[in-house]
Amino acid sequence: MADGSASVEELLQPFFRKIQLRDVLGAEEQRAIAAAADQRVDFAAGDDLVSEGDRPRRSMLVTTGFTCRYRMVNAGERQLTAVHLPGDFVDLHSFLLKEMDHSVGALTQCSIVTFPHERLVKVTERFPHLTRLLWLLTLLDGAIHREWLVGMGRLSAPQRTAHLVCETYRRLEAIGLASGNRFNFPITQAALADAVGISTVHINRVLQELRQLQLIVWDGGIMEIPSWPALAKAAEFDDRYLHLVQEPR
Repeated sequence: MADGSASVEELLQPFFRKIQLRDVLGAEEQRAIAAAADQRVDFAAGDDLVSEGDRPRRSMLVTTGFTCRYRMVNAGERQLTAVHLPGDFVDLHSFLLKEMDHSVGALTQCSIVTFPHERLVKVTERFPHLTRLLWLLTLLDGAIHREWLVGMGRLSAPQRTAHLVCETYRRLEAIGLASGNRFNFPITQAALADAVGISTVHINRVLQELRQLQLIVWDGGIMEIPSWPALAKAAEFDDRYLHLVQEPR
C-alpha cells in the first residue's frame, strides 16, 4: 500500500481492536486484510468520500477522523443515518449492493484506506472466518441503525443527543481512543443537528439544556461527561446493541 508515514498494519490498528473485542482475529487473517489494502487517501471536512448513485470498485476504512452516512431530501436538508469512527468501513455495503443508495461525507479531516473489491473477493474466498467477521461489521451497522431509528421515533431531542454522546464515547473507548469519560468530539453543531434530526437553532437549545443539567461539558472539540450514570440514564442508553462481547463468530 502506498503511504509515506505509517505502515498499513499501524493504520489498521483501530480496525483490529474493533474486531478483537468481539472475536479472535488470527495473525494470518490480519496479514490478509493488510495485504488487501491499496491506498491511503485524505479528505477535508465537508468532502464526500462517495456519493449516492456511485458504483464504487473499492471499499474504504476510516483510520483517523469522523465520517457519516447521509441522505439529502428535496428541500435541501441533510439527514445523517450513521457516524463512522476510526476502524469503521464506511461503504462495505457497496461490495455486494454495488450502487450507493446514500452518500458518505467527512465530518472532520480524515484519512481512509481503500480496499479494491477484487481483493476483498479473494479474501472472502480464502478465509471463511474473516468473511463472517466482515459480515458481522455490516450487522453492527444495522444494529446501530435500529437504535437510531428507535431514538428518532421515541426519544426526545435532548435524549437523542445524549444517546449519541454515550454511543460515541463507548465506541471510541472500545478501540482505545477515549477514557475517563472524556473524548475528542470535533464535529460541528450543524452536523450534530443533522444526526439527531433537528434544526441548528434547536440543537443549540438542546446543548444548553444538557449543560445546565450538568450532563455534558463540550468545549474546544472535547466532550466530557461529568457523570456517566446520569447521562446514560437520561439517554436511556444501553450498549448491548454494540455487541462488545468476545465470542466465536
